[in-house]
Amino acid sequence: MTDVRSNVVDFPLRRRGEPFPPGEYAGMREREGLVRAHLPSGQPVWLVSRHEDVRALLTDPRISADPTNEGFPKVARTGGVPTQEEIPGWFVGLDPPDHDRFRKVLIPEFSVPRVRKWRPTIQATVDECVDELLARDGAADLVADFALPVPSRIICTILGVPYADRDFFESRTRTLVNLADTTEAERAEAVRQLLRHINRLIAIKRKWPADDLISRVLDTGVISQEEMSGVVMLLLIAGHETTANNIALGVVTLLSNPQWIGDDRIVDELVRFHSVADLVAMRTAVADIEIGGQLIRAGEGVMPLIAAANHDSCAFERPQEFDPARSARGHVGFGFGVHQCLGQNLVRAEMDCVYRTLFERVPDLRLTRPVEELPFKYDGTLFGLHSLPVGW
Repeated sequence: MTDVRSNVVDFPLRRRGEPFPPGEYAGMREREGLVRAHLPSGQPVWLVSRHEDVRALLTDPRISADPTNEGFPKVARTGGVPTQEEIPGWFVGLDPPDHDRFRKVLIPEFSVPRVRKWRPTIQATVDECVDELLARDGAADLVADFALPVPSRIICTILGVPYADRDFFESRTRTLVNLADTTEAERAEAVRQLLRHINRLIAIKRKWPADDLISRVLDTGVISQEEMSGVVMLLLIAGHETTANNIALGVVTLLSNPQWIGDDRIVDELVRFHSVADLVAMRTAVADIEIGGQLIRAGEGVMPLIAAANHDSCAFERPQEFDPARSARGHVGFGFGVHQCLGQNLVRAEMDCVYRTLFERVPDLRLTRPVEELPFKYDGTLFGLHSLPVGW
């Protein structure tokens, strides 16, 4: 086993104007054991960068997603994974068997047959958003005017949010996920407003159930009304920003590689290539464990780096190249193990529909700023674009 505690690096490694994933990830994969790092708070953490090691870590029961455990990493200056005391029902911060109770009742809502049923709604939403885009007289911000509204409207429809309330939900969710331009107080207020509105919506669904996710899950009796508010908020945020980041980055990549537009294989390769959730899978060891020849002691924080794993040449040939002809299904862009992304089937369907429709209906779409000048997200947990100026 290797001990590298004396050789510590500062993390995260994103720097404005430099490529993502950071070039240092390749060097990390070549080192023995794991890399010891300090987060901005000074907290020590282990970085896991090899594809094989990331998958092993995310399936080991000695590794916990519970933020109340000693040593749990906190990457961003604010935010992080809420505890059950802060937001009951925020189930991604739970370990089995508590986590399983939520996941089992939610899996059918995001199954392949259920998403297939939603295909006409997805298509109608994308068409509506393209109509609004084309009404902007040849110029738009593709993030604010398209990439964000599409998944936001779709997840609101699935949850059963009334049409009249969607602007409210979308605006408060944007406040929550925008770490660059909002304060901690503003985000806390957005949480309070969202939870108050969600609780009112849940009470209505309990009294007058409909054909939507909230009504069906409440009907199972597995999740309490208080927990349901946290579940709905989590699904709103998870179904909003991650997909929007993938959509915007994917458009940039396809405009740079137009030979792949319309190809059936682009979605999973885009998810692998961009790995927007690089820093999402924060964990802590609850017992001593060895990963990649490195001893991780109980109470030490661990960060499996999704982008590093997805750009590991031992798992993907020429990983730095965008190549939908490769088999990208082994990627960990949707996570791995018991916490693998619940909505991955929905994300795939949304991205597939978006690219087909957008490039068919706006064939002369183009960037109006060079790629190197685009405002990429170097802050916060998820990678993406703050804005994407386009014309046609």
